[in-house]
Amino acid sequence: MDLNSEPRDVLERYGIKDPNEGSYARNCLLARRLVERDVRFVQLFHEVWDQHGSLKGNIKKNAEQTDQASAALVSDLKERGLLEDTVIIWGAIRTDAHGANQRWSGSPQSLLQALACGWRARPGCFHGATDDFGFNVLENPVHGHDLHATLLHLLGLDHTKLTCRFQGRDFRLTDVHGITLHDLLV
Repeated sequence: MDLNSEPRDVLERYGIKDPNEGSYARNCLLARRLVERDVRFVQLFHEVWDQHGSLKGNIKKNAEQTDQASAALVSDLKERGLLEDTVIIWGAIRTDAHGANQRWSGSPQSLLQALACGWRARPGCFHGATDDFGFNVLENPVHGHDLHATLLHLLGLDHTKLTCRFQGRDFRLTDVHGITLHDLLV
């Protein structure tokens, strides 16, 4: 899609310096355009969040590349009345990368932090809590299967009936687990 037809103030709102150069900000604006055209599923990535050194500088750089564009996407969808039937999930997964080299024996219990907004997400709702480091779950743990069950519910699918047969056995995306987190929904 050609973004050169976008007004300069829109490009600035998203933080797009060159509309012809690939960037997370450009992808956010493209996502808005796809949603406007009734594309049902859009997925965006910002792939360089895996830091093991120079944390202050690298995380600051990543935030500069994603915060403005993500906020512009949400506010743009809201202004255009598209957030009413769009779900946005913004998540980060923690893994025990340090355990691989045996220098650190801890394993984080908090593996996914997510933000949801838009269609049927309860505004201002917080579910669960971690310690100050985001390492240990302190209340209301949510398994990945629960998140999947809830997202499938938002898409109008019953996760308990979503199966595929493989090697003579029915498998579910949520395995034999997963509960829909109704308290997060309106």
